[in-house]
Amino acid sequence: GTQVTVEIHPKDSTPQLFKKFSFGKGPQRLPSLRGQDNRGFQRTEAPRAPGGKDLHAYPWDKSSLKSMPVDLQQFEKLDAYALQVDVKNSVEELVKALLKQARTDLEKVRAIWMWICHHIEYDVVGYHNKSQLSCKPIDVLQAGKSICEGYAGLFEQMCSIAGIQCLKLSGYSKGYGYKMGQTFTGDSDHAWNAVYLDGRWHLLDSTWGSGSVDDAFTKFTFRYNEFYFLTHPALFINNHFPDNSNWQLLKPTLTLKDFESNMLHSSNFYMLGLLGAHPETGVIHTENGKASVSVDCRSATLFMFKLKETEEHGLMTLKKHGMKLDIYPQKTGSHKLQIFAKPSKGSEELYSCVLEYRVECSSVDKAMHFPKELSQPVGPSWFTERHGFLRPSHPDPIIHTNDGRCSVTFTLGKDISVLTSLHCDHSSLAEDMGRRHIMQIHRGNQIELKIHLPHAGNFVLKIYAKKKSDPGNYDYVFNYLITCLNTEVKWPAFPQSYSKWAEDYEILEPLSGSLPANRNVQFKLKMHGVAKVLVQAENVYPLTLSRGYWEGTCNTSGCREVFVMVHENANHSFYSHVLKYKVETQ
Repeated sequence: GTQVTVEIHPKDSTPQLFKKFSFGKGPQRLPSLRGQDNRGFQRTEAPRAPGGKDLHAYPWDKSSLKSMPVDLQQFEKLDAYALQVDVKNSVEELVKALLKQARTDLEKVRAIWMWICHHIEYDVVGYHNKSQLSCKPIDVLQAGKSICEGYAGLFEQMCSIAGIQCLKLSGYSKGYGYKMGQTFTGDSDHAWNAVYLDGRWHLLDSTWGSGSVDDAFTKFTFRYNEFYFLTHPALFINNHFPDNSNWQLLKPTLTLKDFESNMLHSSNFYMLGLLGAHPETGVIHTENGKASVSVDCRSATLFMFKLKETEEHGLMTLKKHGMKLDIYPQKTGSHKLQIFAKPSKGSEELYSCVLEYRVECSSVDKAMHFPKELSQPVGPSWFTERHGFLRPSHPDPIIHTNDGRCSVTFTLGKDISVLTSLHCDHSSLAEDMGRRHIMQIHRGNQIELKIHLPHAGNFVLKIYAKKKSDPGNYDYVFNYLITCLNTEVKWPAFPQSYSKWAEDYEILEPLSGSLPANRNVQFKLKMHGVAKVLVQAENVYPLTLSRGYWEGTCNTSGCREVFVMVHENANHSFYSHVLKYKVETQ
């Protein structure tokens, strides 16, 4: 009935505990030393150096974010238990308490990991004053804070007490204060761990798993990050470069130069299901004033960008599996480019920064100066399809027109009402006039937007929508960039329409809202459900119905305005105004 405890230490080295067994009553098999079943007692070697079976292929095969299969749902109970364990007097007692709910080696490592990530905070004061800082595991435990060295040391000792092989590794990291494209020299600046599970080595970083420090490095915030638990080595190398390259656990290993030039992906990048980005280097050089970035992802994701802290001088388009961004910096020199993302379903969620580039611009393309009103992303996409704009005639974000006219068509989803406006920098285009340079034509479930530009330049066509059955406001959906270089272009606005002008009415002529003075002008309008149509100038001219069109002529002499009026019911004498034209002064 006696309890016997056996401790195992490596031979001829400083005492370091590898395995601890407790035997109670009754016949019991020895617990497993290396995952396999030990029938007799055998000596545990010192942690073996990583070999062939520990290595993962580089670059990342886009399969899993972890280096072994992990079902996070199965950890929910264990995680909750580990979080509420409150032992600060000794590391041994803490491990003993944590292991009450952990059976497998993976569960033991998980319980230790969860506890450290939620109970040890980063010591920003200690970081600036290392001489006053102890990284001994017991001191870290009792203070409840430390720097990476202390996190990794405590993790190593707790695993050791739990009978798990674990090592503290050191090397360079792309963490706080890292600048894109910088080189690494001198002593290593970070520490993390390798643990031995299921017959191979795995990597984790409890410092980065616990939270983050602010930009001024004065305040730490607990913000648990699952990404750094058993991270796939081909992803871990993204921001951890070990002093001993064997601990990359990669085949082939990367050189320090590779590490320095490789793009830094934040953990958010992978947690959001993003797969890769091009270019793969952190510094991009413009060519003829332009630089391009693209991101691939598994599922529909929303993106935004900032170039030097503003969302200007770029053209971003959403793709089904990612996005493409062309930027045109309007100043030479070095620019910070940040890419943000969020899942398409989480409309309430905030955007997270997923990529950062440094753009070196040697020349500026002034022609690509975009109007201030341009919103990102530009052009149609899966997002606009979701809002009921299907089969766009112009799938690209930019529409080029030589004569200042263009026509954009969509198939509309059910019950959708559309509102549009045209915008331009330094233009006399007031909002109501901007609307008048676009004409909507509906034919069944097709909508055509006819656009006549008032002059040459870059314009933004903004498209809003709402459900017809919804009394609320229109929501912005997307926009196009329309460009015209022809300085001869000078199209007048379309005629002004009133509320009685129905959605499926159509003007065939005159399309110009400005009529010549003292002329006979031909009218041809497609309208249904009306009894009479009159054109009121100096005199009143009735139009006649012929094959579905109301046609006729009016003379513009002696008047400043011309109105089209309809008589909806032959028995009533009441007319409604539907269109208004201006007459040019002589």
